[in-house]
Amino acid sequence: MAQSFRLTDTLTGQVKNLSTVEPGHLKFYSCGPTVYSYAHIGNFRSFLTADLIVRTARAIGWRVTWVSNITDVGHLTDDDVADAQGEDKMEKALRSKEGEQFHNVWELSEYYTAAYIKDWQNLNLVEPEIRPKATQHVREQIVAVEELIEKGHAYETPTGVYFSIDSFAEYGKLSGNTPENLRKAVRDVVVDDNKREPADFAVWKKDDKHLMQWFSPYGWGFPGWHIECTVMAMKYLGETLDLHSGGEDNRFPHHECEIAQSESLTGKPFSNHWVHTRFLLVDGEKMSKSKGNFYTVRDLLAKGADPLAIRFALMSTHFTKELNFTIQGLADAAANIERLRRADAAVTAAIDAKREGADVLGEPLKEIYGQALEAMCADLNTSVSVAKALEGARVIQREAEGMSAASAASALNFLDRMNDLLGIVRSHYDTGLTTAAKPEVDEAMIEAKIAERAAAKKAKDFARADAIRGELDAIGIELRDTPQGTSWAIKTVSIV
Repeated sequence: MAQSFRLTDTLTGQVKNLSTVEPGHLKFYSCGPTVYSYAHIGNFRSFLTADLIVRTARAIGWRVTWVSNITDVGHLTDDDVADAQGEDKMEKALRSKEGEQFHNVWELSEYYTAAYIKDWQNLNLVEPEIRPKATQHVREQIVAVEELIEKGHAYETPTGVYFSIDSFAEYGKLSGNTPENLRKAVRDVVVDDNKREPADFAVWKKDDKHLMQWFSPYGWGFPGWHIECTVMAMKYLGETLDLHSGGEDNRFPHHECEIAQSESLTGKPFSNHWVHTRFLLVDGEKMSKSKGNFYTVRDLLAKGADPLAIRFALMSTHFTKELNFTIQGLADAAANIERLRRADAAVTAAIDAKREGADVLGEPLKEIYGQALEAMCADLNTSVSVAKALEGARVIQREAEGMSAASAASALNFLDRMNDLLGIVRSHYDTGLTTAAKPEVDEAMIEAKIAERAAAKKAKDFARADAIRGELDAIGIELRDTPQGTSWAIKTVSIV
């Protein structure tokens, strides 16, 4: 029987089986970045959820067609209402201090797109099959706008073309922001006397002064932010997707508006499953440049962070819960990545040694991998799956001295499969990055010292217990006492 894959579905609020229209073929669209600056680690937490979904689907034998877009026009600064206002984020970025290095907005777009893909590879995310850009699909967006008008779902005004939310009976089903609820909300929306409803949103903006503009039946202008994903998702994946994902800030207005447009065009469900990743906090607070807790991937790498440790830290909390990113958490992640690397190095050494002997690792590692995969299929339970990866590393290390070639082959297979599933053993890319050298440690000695310290504490010989902690601290090993016992980690230099 094929293994099921269960995921939290935002639309129903339930954890349910991820089913595919075409058996064994997942058609998946995830929202990518707006390329006006470097993507921050909160963005990458959402991208990582999509990556883990793809890895898990492939691990259970599914074929995956994954589309992840690039927004390079139409995303305005005040985007927390359906009809966003303010400036185009691309144009505003060009006028910033960082934007002074670019001759035009197209050059800025290309630069930050390349930077985003580099960060993507540094964090070891698998490549989507298709990475379309909004500016490459303007013709299709204009055609969709015309069709929405023909079907009575959109109308033209002197400032643009607007989607009528009252024309779509199910508007608000994803976010709860129904037309009635939006009317009750006391806030300024858009000042346009020609709009039928304040919450109607633009699918085309008339603006012959916009730096990125195209000619349409409605004059010179540019597409609204939401119409791009409707068009690109359906072009590459069909009228009904199996899965659509993004950050929780995409739920409204972006995804709500996507649903309205798409289902108005086709009369069919736009996506059968919706996944949204919760926000990331830093030291318990929202990221902010003014607070000094705003991190991009390249910020952390420039300060010596291990790229796989960043990945590990970003997947340490379930995607439906807020993640509190801390420097200590990043240090803990680096220690765990090093454990996996040491296991990988031990396997390589054993393969080179070509020792004879039975395979004592095949069955236990097969069972551990099965448990890790089962956890990922149970709503992406990364904490359990990562724990199983580390458990497998410990099993390998216990056999490191004198490991047979047969055991080494099984261990390598385990690490390869675990890396395909989680991406935390080694990078799939030649990124040119080198990780900081870690001190060599004798894990057996450390565990023996921890046991000796526990015995000393039990005998109330606290002086000896403190002395053991000091001995380990002197060689770069930090002990942490918890209700579950004592753990240890390699001390790292703070990156801040």
